[in-house]
Amino acid sequence: MKVLSGVSLVPGIVIGKAFLYLDDDREIPHYAIGPDQVRGELERFVAAAREAAEDLRALEKNGGGEKGEQGAIFRAHLMMVEDPDFHYQIKARLESKYENIEWIVFEVTRELSQKLMQSSSEYLRERASDVADVSRRLVRGLQGINPFSLIELEEDVILAARSLLPSDVLTMNKARVKALVMDSGSRTSHTAILLRSFGIPSVLGLSNAVREISGGGVIIVDGGAGQVVLDPGAEVLKDYEERLARSSSVRKAAVLKDRSAETTDGRRVILKANIGIPEEAEELARYGAEGIGLYRSEFLFLQTGQGTEEQQLEAYSRVVRAMKGKPVTIRTIDLGGDKTLPVMQPADEENPLLGWRAIRFSLSLPDLFKTQLRAILRSSVEGPVKIMFPMISGIEELESALSLLEEAKAECRKKNQPFAEDMEAGTMIEIPSAVMTADILAERSAFFSIGTNDLIQYTLAVDRGNEKVSYLAQPAHPAVLRFIKLAIDAAHARGISAAMCGELAGDPAAAPLLTGLELDEFSMTAASIPQVKRIIRGMDFESCRSLAEEALAATTCKQVQALVSRRLSEHFPGPGISDFTGNSRERGNNIFL
Repeated sequence: MKVLSGVSLVPGIVIGKAFLYLDDDREIPHYAIGPDQVRGELERFVAAAREAAEDLRALEKNGGGEKGEQGAIFRAHLMMVEDPDFHYQIKARLESKYENIEWIVFEVTRELSQKLMQSSSEYLRERASDVADVSRRLVRGLQGINPFSLIELEEDVILAARSLLPSDVLTMNKARVKALVMDSGSRTSHTAILLRSFGIPSVLGLSNAVREISGGGVIIVDGGAGQVVLDPGAEVLKDYEERLARSSSVRKAAVLKDRSAETTDGRRVILKANIGIPEEAEELARYGAEGIGLYRSEFLFLQTGQGTEEQQLEAYSRVVRAMKGKPVTIRTIDLGGDKTLPVMQPADEENPLLGWRAIRFSLSLPDLFKTQLRAILRSSVEGPVKIMFPMISGIEELESALSLLEEAKAECRKKNQPFAEDMEAGTMIEIPSAVMTADILAERSAFFSIGTNDLIQYTLAVDRGNEKVSYLAQPAHPAVLRFIKLAIDAAHARGISAAMCGELAGDPAAAPLLTGLELDEFSMTAASIPQVKRIIRGMDFESCRSLAEEALAATTCKQVQALVSRRLSEHFPGPGISDFTGNSRERGNNIFL
């Protein structure tokens, strides 16, 4: 047995037969041509570009047309195929090098891809795969190649590939692809966005999975853990089959979906979902989400480069309509650090996580910021919408953001664009300075939402993306727990609600502790809602409160973890609950994951 670890994209456990998709690696021909052949080669290119454009228009239509986010991916490809400057580069290279057109296209696009890959912007680096997609389409058209298509799959498989292009994902037989593992890729690539929208359990960034996997062999994909198990023995296979059965029972528990998240003695909390793209909103009802606690609006910007007001309005409105009256909280763009746009270049910051990002970025570009604020305001006519500002470090930043929000409202009124006048604006608590001035921020906030991912990072001075120190990013650290409690108490003292939208909110084992700390709302990946709800419904609030008191008095992470583990064992003497260190604890038989 061997376990490969990568980037978790879409949760879910799948056991199945591996299918290796190595694409078409045939060599691209390279030969010299005479000056009298240039015109003929150029005509071949124009014909191939015309055919590619027709195919891309069809893909765009299948992806939702002008208003579909999937369609937007192929609209960008179409723009490149029809770009006059791109055609000029091809013609100029052809007339100066006198080489066959397949090689010219390959060389021009390879140089462009290399420039993108060298960028400090993750957004631009990910666009290199789009250039590769266009290049492959054109070269294949020129060669008359009609290779194996993933639409031809005739049996259920776990697809393993070095990389997949966006067109591969959109056109593959999604009914047959039960899971996907890929050597390359990140969460913000166009390929990842498509996989997430289709809900296919996926693990990316595995580096050498294709070399390790045997085609036709049985493998296990654990999308939630970001792991792929090769050559599982009988015992491991049985363990995962049991986990899969328990997972299925949780997902199919329709009766729980419509029940509230309420402790046995009547303490009620709200469970909402986090999303990144509109397509995800349409799947939330089956998990029992009571709204959207975090809509990461930056993904729209990462896909389009910079969304216009109307593009943003359409995306936000689509989400609000999909929720059918349940509240939607939209976070203003949280860009910077590892998520950048061309407008942010040059971005050569020594400490990008402490630099020009989130609300700092928005406040420094007020026109761009107000465009987003107007789009959010206008979407509120479709249903209840809240807005929240990320990475607020003090009252000055919050006041500035609220002032621009008022300007955006005035601009909407001037244009007779309706919006909900009573829309709530809240503050994300994810920096120690925000925690320590939470009483001040609460005076100007309609609610708090605690972003534990950054709060842990900044509190403990740990770059969570640095594998050498990431083990120090402990949510059970006494400092983190005390900061969470300070923020909650400050909110309640002012009479506003305290939510949490970081990953900690979706950890079932942390649910009793967070409930005991008196958190009002939890927002998480939708698939985690049934598990968290079962834990809360199986506990009494007094037990949760006493757990929180003991945890706040603890002096080490291990003490906190032991307290949580013991309390869970008392209420749930069975397997499948992961403690909030991320470790799995076996307990016998019960329904929990």
